[in-house]
Amino acid sequence: MAHGSTRPTSRDVAQAAGVSQAAVSLVLGDKWRGRVSETTAERVREAARDLGYRPNLAARNLRLGRTRTVLLVVPALTTEFFAGVYTGAARIAAQNGFGVVLYPSPEGIGPARDPFASAQAALDGVIASSMAADALTAIRGDQLPLVMLDSDPQGSLGAATVNLDITDGVRQVAEHLLTLGHRRILHLAADVPSWTFDVRARELAARVGEVPGTSLLTIRAPISIDGALTAAETALSAKGPRPTAIICDDDKLAAGAYKAARRLGLRIPDDISVTGLDDLALATAIDPELTTVRLDAELFGERGMQALLAVLEGREPEAGDIPVQLVVRGSTAPPSAP
Repeated sequence: MAHGSTRPTSRDVAQAAGVSQAAVSLVLGDKWRGRVSETTAERVREAARDLGYRPNLAARNLRLGRTRTVLLVVPALTTEFFAGVYTGAARIAAQNGFGVVLYPSPEGIGPARDPFASAQAALDGVIASSMAADALTAIRGDQLPLVMLDSDPQGSLGAATVNLDITDGVRQVAEHLLTLGHRRILHLAADVPSWTFDVRARELAARVGEVPGTSLLTIRAPISIDGALTAAETALSAKGPRPTAIICDDDKLAAGAYKAARRLGLRIPDDISVTGLDDLALATAIDPELTTVRLDAELFGERGMQALLAVLEGREPEAGDIPVQLVVRGSTAPPSAP
């Protein structure tokens, strides 16, 4: 997003929409009903979106007074990862006199019903996972001060993005397996259209591609143990040389891969190595314990809330991705002789 003198102003929005600056203030402050027409309001919103205009929030909040409430939009709470994100965000919010309302998108990633008559009137800002971006648009949260989590910094809707260093996590996994001697690798990828999963696939292909004599097969599965079981069993039963390692986008997918291996009479790690990504409680509940990448969910939530506070106060949020760490456990070993 542009900064400094190139930052679009309300005057630019007014010119683009062909209205007065007063009309822009009314529309973006959600006080336009009965004063300007619906079509004019939509034109102003469109111009603001196209230009990437964000109101001067510090000035606006002084005028309007704050509700000191933030909305956290995440996929449906099916893993403890987003519970950790919430815990971290709520901790920083409480230290700064803010409350956090948690909004799990019911379908996981699809559009959802607006929980507020007007999100703009009820909230000061939004922190949202890119996996729930559809829900965000449905509740018009993209018209509020917004911080995106797990989101492409180049194409983000938000005033700021906060990311885990997933690229480095995938690099650590790939290096670990390649160093052990694995050359036939199966990527069990999450079948979710989200930037964070695109990053995993891209980085894995790049790392494996650097080593001569390697092969990488990618199969997709929904993030569920049953979905992963079906996909992995099909891939491992296929004709030709079997992969010696499975790299999973998520610990849940790895649990499904374990079940597929057992069903086919394969031992982990003797016959096949498996890695995950998350380090959920699940990772140490399965046997052997899972080699995976630890993502600090609470720190992720804390950094998201700190970034939103910076946006609200007109400061530049802290730069840099959050480091992640490979945790080597019992599910990886050198491949057995071909």
